[in-house]
Amino acid sequence: MYNPRFEKERFKKEVETEVKTLFRRSVQEATPQQLFQAVSYAVKEVMIDDWIATQKTYEEQDPKIVYYMSMEFLMGRALGNNLINMTAYTEVKEALEEMGIDLNAIEDEEPDPALGNGGLGRLAACFLDSLATLGYAAYGCGIRYRYGMFKQKIKNGYQVETPDNWLKDGNPFELRRPEYAKEVRFGGNIRTEYDAEGKVHFVQENFESVKAIPYDYPIVGYGNHVVNTLRIWDAEPIVDFQLDSFDRGDYRKAVEQENLARNIVEVLYPNDNHYAGKELRLKQQYFFISASIQTAIDRYKKSHEQIERLHEKVTFQMNDTHPTVAVAELMRILLDEEGLGWNEAWEVTTKTCAYTNHTIMAEALEKWPIDLFSRLLPRVYQIIQEIDRRFVEQIRSQYPGEEEKVRKMAILRDGQVKMAHLAIVAGYSVNGVARLHTEILKQQELKEFYQMMPEKFNNKTNGITQRRFLMHGNYRLADWVTGKLGTKKWITDLSKMEKLKELTDDPKALEEFMAIKRQNKERLAAYILEHNQIEVDPRSIFDVQVKRLHEYKRQLLNILHIMYLYNKIKAHPEQSFYPRTFIFGAKASAGYVRAKQIIKLINSVAEVINNDRSIHGKLKVVFIEDYKVSNAEWIFAAADVSEQISTASKEASGTGNMKFMLNGAVTLGTMDGANVEIVEEVGQENAFIFGLTSDEVISYENNGGYCPMDVLKEDPDLKQVVDQLIDGTYANGDTQMYRDLYDSLTQESQGGRADMYFILKDFDSYAKAQEKVEEAYRDTRRWAKMALLNTASCGKFSSDRTIQEYVDEIWHLNRLERS
Repeated sequence: MYNPRFEKERFKKEVETEVKTLFRRSVQEATPQQLFQAVSYAVKEVMIDDWIATQKTYEEQDPKIVYYMSMEFLMGRALGNNLINMTAYTEVKEALEEMGIDLNAIEDEEPDPALGNGGLGRLAACFLDSLATLGYAAYGCGIRYRYGMFKQKIKNGYQVETPDNWLKDGNPFELRRPEYAKEVRFGGNIRTEYDAEGKVHFVQENFESVKAIPYDYPIVGYGNHVVNTLRIWDAEPIVDFQLDSFDRGDYRKAVEQENLARNIVEVLYPNDNHYAGKELRLKQQYFFISASIQTAIDRYKKSHEQIERLHEKVTFQMNDTHPTVAVAELMRILLDEEGLGWNEAWEVTTKTCAYTNHTIMAEALEKWPIDLFSRLLPRVYQIIQEIDRRFVEQIRSQYPGEEEKVRKMAILRDGQVKMAHLAIVAGYSVNGVARLHTEILKQQELKEFYQMMPEKFNNKTNGITQRRFLMHGNYRLADWVTGKLGTKKWITDLSKMEKLKELTDDPKALEEFMAIKRQNKERLAAYILEHNQIEVDPRSIFDVQVKRLHEYKRQLLNILHIMYLYNKIKAHPEQSFYPRTFIFGAKASAGYVRAKQIIKLINSVAEVINNDRSIHGKLKVVFIEDYKVSNAEWIFAAADVSEQISTASKEASGTGNMKFMLNGAVTLGTMDGANVEIVEEVGQENAFIFGLTSDEVISYENNGGYCPMDVLKEDPDLKQVVDQLIDGTYANGDTQMYRDLYDSLTQESQGGRADMYFILKDFDSYAKAQEKVEEAYRDTRRWAKMALLNTASCGKFSSDRTIQEYVDEIWHLNRLERS
């Protein structure tokens, strides 16, 4: 399939054969979904030779392997991305056209794999792409969720969660590998016994267990014949159905193993605002971690005898706190199954496990109730107890008499198992994901750990893959870039984009660049008309905020400002106002009530504004249902303004900001996360920065916040907007519908500050920044130059650069030698 080996006629024959074999139909009779399946199987057929060859290279060269452990892999559709990385997209498109098949149409038949939700999972997907493209040995390790998080429907303005049955037609790119199944055990009790030499052994009894079945998913490197693997685990009962129990009338017992297996892989992030949800989430984490570590050790032992040297060939990168149980599970296997002593096992573990922190938010650092954890994972809990005991001893030895440090740093404290603490204590590396984020970790959230073990802490600013988010998502701009640079080297070296800066004073180049943006806006406008039945003007400013919905990301600030603009237009219809289209896309966690209220508010405001003919289309508000990778690609390509407006100090990095920048959108944001580094690259004059700094936010938080009512007294226009939350303006006269949002901004509650995320405090600064956006956009030459400079300055933000830093400074991998 790779150029120059692509054989068009052979490929067409393969597609015909697949249609006939799979569906007993001809190409002309096949449905679009059947054609998608057949083409995907034909592509996999060619790809599989390189997949096998890559595994053979692993065996021959014995490279160090990174196992990237993540609860989420937000992969996006595979067919188009695989063809791009195989450098065969154009040839396959032409071959299919000759067969009367539209590649774009069948790509739309592919569901987005429901293996992730937000930035954490998309980052993991970008990293796998970069690892394969750079030629490093790697496995992604996760769960094969049957339904993912949920498919979002918007009904009467409310988010409604429906099952995302993405596997209903099968997944043509995956391979089921039952020969590598592993048993994973939960619960029971631990019995100690002694052997003839007096050595103690720990035996788990009365446990329940499931069989972990791996499904392998190919990760194609760009143009290099490397195909790495994402291994996602499905669960099956050890005994499919206990007929003897059924015959005795014990129906519940007969199916309990089947139910256990099904529940573990049913959904991503089960709602954990109740005990059963917490238990299921912990089971999920241990399930895929145990299976993955067992596999990694088995693979290592095939060609290595000394388990004490595991770290020389294996590294486990824990993507956030979710996989942190890997520390104790590795210790369990080394102690109980490999027979190492504690010190030897600890040395291996602390040279093998590394931890990426993705959050500054204390509530997002996982903590498990000890009673739940110890009951579900009794042996693992014993090991954590011993790790904690030894670590507390170390703290007391290093800081005698400073019991406050013990309180802050212990792994087991206040009836909880603190997973981030476990990851830091056992990991040989602890990294943040943007420079500001890492500094806040070191100076604030994890200060005591940094003071005790500064050598572990480092920064790895996140990145994105230009293959998906420019080559696939914005092919017009990708082709233009290649033409202007005279090379395709930017596809694997994004720093080459720097040369585009030479075009920022070239009127013809600027005109071409903005014409591409206009075409992308027209494409998105057609999508919005089809899916939302809202007509938007591609000539308007496309102001976009798409990301997970959380209060700190401040979608509420955005919609309050839209209400403010609407009030201004209504009060002063004679004033000049450049038309705006505000576009939102976001899922709120099923149990996150306030986030779901914000979605309802956005849609309520949209309904009022979009149906008000008196404003002559000056404002439109669109909420794109079921935001995911496939529609994100079109959104990034069409955006003029990139809303990155989190409360300063709260966003670890962000990667949406980088995707917008790559596609020529201008950042409107706070100096938070990777925004800081984006502004450094593009220059503050080519972004719109507003709001409190992270130091100012932290200072307010440490000193009890501020008084929102003072802000409202000084700003009657803002007060009008906030009052509209409770006067029924956007709720058909219902004054209580948004009372909770109003109270969150104005009232202290349950020990929490009013306006915890400084929405009202930053409002005036945000509104002024938005005025500057309009002023800049009216100057078409100036805006075109700003937009092009963003694309030209994005070189740092490739995940290829990020991964190379991980390799050089943390993992120390060697490139595969492929012929």
